[in-house]
Amino acid sequence: MDTLSDVLTHIRSSGALVGRTLANPPWCATFAEDASLSLVTMLRGEAWIVDGEESHQLFAHDIAIVVGPAPFDVTSDPAANPIPMYVQTQTGVCFADDGAQSENIALGTRTCGVQLDADDAMLTGSFTVTGRIADRLLNTLPRVLVVPRAVQRTAALQLMEAEILREEPGQQAILDRLLDLVLAGALRDWFALPEARAPGWYRASSDPIVGTALTAMHEAPHRGWTVETLARQALVSRATLARRFTDLLGEPPMSYLNGWRLCLAADLLERTDATVESVAHEVGYSSGYSLSTAFHREYGVRPSQHRQATGKQAKS
Repeated sequence: MDTLSDVLTHIRSSGALVGRTLANPPWCATFAEDASLSLVTMLRGEAWIVDGEESHQLFAHDIAIVVGPAPFDVTSDPAANPIPMYVQTQTGVCFADDGAQSENIALGTRTCGVQLDADDAMLTGSFTVTGRIADRLLNTLPRVLVVPRAVQRTAALQLMEAEILREEPGQQAILDRLLDLVLAGALRDWFALPEARAPGWYRASSDPIVGTALTAMHEAPHRGWTVETLARQALVSRATLARRFTDLLGEPPMSYLNGWRLCLAADLLERTDATVESVAHEVGYSSGYSLSTAFHREYGVRPSQHRQATGKQAKS
């Protein structure tokens, strides 16, 4: 499994807030959903994402991803400075700027606005993820990234646009999966842009030597990898792999592997009731004690303390 696929496998939407906004310019909407990731795209018309002092223009079918829980505005014209027609919160309900529920702009399920044939149509989706693996990706991304329509290489957005109009059983599950596809495709397309600051592990995945070693680690983190066995996988010497790996990722192969194993362990402790001993074996440590020692060294807490802080109980 390649590195990006492995990371995205652990970042899935569930019960995402997906909806449309229909409006005639000038308009503005505020998003205060406290989400980890938010998708914004214009199905018709153009808009701007306004985040503090920064603005990012969106043309039709450009895809923007907003990272982090801080509120942001989307507006047809930042210079006009229109009053927000509603504030979208974690409940998925559109509220007026004064906090009252805005029944007058509810045009149906998942749709806010004033009229169905409005000039502008915006599609948004957001969800929250937690865990060390999610942080590993989110901490490398800018607050707002925009993928122009011209460089998009997947058709998932069109499928999502069609699905949001179908008020049928199973719609939420389908929208969740389509949102995953749109986000995954958008991230891959953005990483490929010359101006993008892709994380080292993504850039290194395309290297014929380091990419092979990374794939081996991610496919089987539980195996007793050494620099020698990883070099054998990549068909190079230990010295060559170690030097090239460190040059591209800024750390040696075993340091990277240990960091990834601890990310996996932290998320397993948070999301499952597996014992520390079984988690240790699953991610490549010989015992619960060895995992606990490495975990405390990396995160400053024992696995049991991490689990207690996240509210998950272990099997007795």
